[in-house]
Amino acid sequence: MEILQIEDVLTEMLDSFERFQITTRVIFNDRGTWFETGDSFEDNWTLERKRQIVEHFKDTIKNGGAVVIAKQGAQLIGFAIIEAVPFGSESIYRELSFLHVTRSVRGRKVGEYLFLKAKEVAKLLGAEKLYIGAHPSVETQNFYRKMGCVQAVEINEFIYKREIRDIQLEVTL
Repeated sequence: MEILQIEDVLTEMLDSFERFQITTRVIFNDRGTWFETGDSFEDNWTLERKRQIVEHFKDTIKNGGAVVIAKQGAQLIGFAIIEAVPFGSESIYRELSFLHVTRSVRGRKVGEYLFLKAKEVAKLLGAEKLYIGAHPSVETQNFYRKMGCVQAVEINEFIYKREIRDIQLEVTL
């Protein structure tokens, strides 16, 4: 795990990254009660989307956030983005806006290591909690629960409205 430096950000660094996920079960909240239900959709980033995320790497680093990466040899196999802008009225939050592991190495604890490193980095940036608008898939929710995340105490409306199906989570640092 390493913290990405601005001079190491390359336009094509995510070109071979495989963000692919088929979701068949999701978690959702209906009037305060959590349910698991069937749903069917696929996430698969285009090359254009990958390049947009690389630009986001640059903006995040320039503005005081951080990007944590995992590599296997020269290949980037995972990343986590801790956003630059703190928020919150009860606690100081930083958003963990992305945490992804390329498809070929999932299940090998890369995501766990990235998450733990992201927590360390966020704490160094002055945060008390990480805030995650997390994908509603059962697998994603199980991962975050395993990592100690709970339903967010304070809801960031901007993050919530960005993707209303996401589950708003937090973890204390």
